[in-house]
Amino acid sequence: MSHDFSLGTVEVALSPLERFEEFVQSRGKRRSPQRRTIVEQVFSRHRHFDADELLAQLREVDAGRAVSRATVYRTLGELVEAGLLREMDLKGRKVYEHDYGYPQHDHLHCERCGKLIEFRSDEIKQLRDAVAREHQFRVLGHQLIVNGICAECNRLKRRTRPLDLI
Repeated sequence: MSHDFSLGTVEVALSPLERFEEFVQSRGKRRSPQRRTIVEQVFSRHRHFDADELLAQLREVDAGRAVSRATVYRTLGELVEAGLLREMDLKGRKVYEHDYGYPQHDHLHCERCGKLIEFRSDEIKQLRDAVAREHQFRVLGHQLIVNGICAECNRLKRRTRPLDLI
């Protein structure tokens, strides 16, 4: 039985920056160069990250225009509120991923190296919807994180284990 767990794509009308600027304007907040820099950096590539990693990237990319830690945290919160990012709690560490323009999906999380593997499963969605129907529950979304050990960490563990001589 073969399954396709790839995420696929979702069409969006606005770029993430345009969507964020629309959100900021609707809240009566100003559009600053620092916020713009943060949004551009966050959406320059698809990857999971935390606030410290983003700060380090911003310092590398744009050392001339320093962005404060407070501005990064505040902007990340606004990006989540605007529906552009999703926040996940991985053992006390807040990790962010793109939400805008990405289909509903789930994650495998390696507890050794921290790797996150994204996958999409129609079976999980069908089960979620069936349980919701049974309880007359309106689903707004879900977040599933399966914790375990990735294949690479499993291989490393096996190599370091002493041989059984019995």
